[in-house]
Amino acid sequence: MAYNIRKIGVIGAGQMGVGISHVCALSGFDVHLVDIDPEQLKAAMASIEHYLGRQVTKGRITEEDKAKATARISSGGDLSTVGDSDLVIEAVTEDEQTKMEVFKAICPHLKPDTLLATNTSSISITRLAAQTDRPGKFLGMHFMYPAPVLELVELIRGIATEKETFDTISDLVKKLGKTPVSSEDFSSFIVNRVLMPMINEAIYALYEGVASVKNIDMAMRLGCRHPMGPLELADFLGLDFCLAAMNTLHDGLADNKYRPCPLLVKYVEAGWLGRKTGRGFYDYSGDEPEPTR
Repeated sequence: MAYNIRKIGVIGAGQMGVGISHVCALSGFDVHLVDIDPEQLKAAMASIEHYLGRQVTKGRITEEDKAKATARISSGGDLSTVGDSDLVIEAVTEDEQTKMEVFKAICPHLKPDTLLATNTSSISITRLAAQTDRPGKFLGMHFMYPAPVLELVELIRGIATEKETFDTISDLVKKLGKTPVSSEDFSSFIVNRVLMPMINEAIYALYEGVASVKNIDMAMRLGCRHPMGPLELADFLGLDFCLAAMNTLHDGLADNKYRPCPLLVKYVEAGWLGRKTGRGFYDYSGDEPEPTR
């Protein structure tokens, strides 16, 4: 049987939770966004309002579309408030223990047929599903960042994921105006399995003195038609995220080709995490970003 999805709970009001809530509400679904931090929730709701407003300004949606989407989103600080959702998407920090604790906490509040998804970009779906009371109704649903802009959603089956669960979420992704792509449950799935080693190799090229930040990025933009150079992209994603992804690949696949570059480790230790901290491979304090090496 296919499950009927009408209301979607989103756990975590960070960048990904905001983007997922935005996309789901704009596509006609009722959304309940949950975060334990009231200030984070307040900021998240303001961000959604802001991004919807930008879409109106660019002519992509109407004021009526914006008003309807905003009205479909509610928020709260208690995990139990997602209990009446048909699907719950977890989008908390990319830490396995934290995600496991969230799933253990919400399962007692859910309806028996509620589906569960995680927005993890790298963690084992099978391990996370095993912490729930419904591994057959659990799968990975990895939105790309930023979710309102990028068209792809990776769908990852755990070993216990039922066909009906996968088919229901695949249909839902299409209703969101996105394209689903299926991945097996191996470390980092498809996108990060390919993307993160490329970024890590660009950092090695910088570390070993092959070229400067500016020239590495220019070479990949002009030579490979990439919209961003790999070091610029690393700053955009967050160097802490890049390091975590490389550690997951290295630990999960036990292959030294995935060893994080020592320079990436140093930048994270220094708190130079990219755009979000104002400094990474570029310094963002001036009118134009300037390379830091």
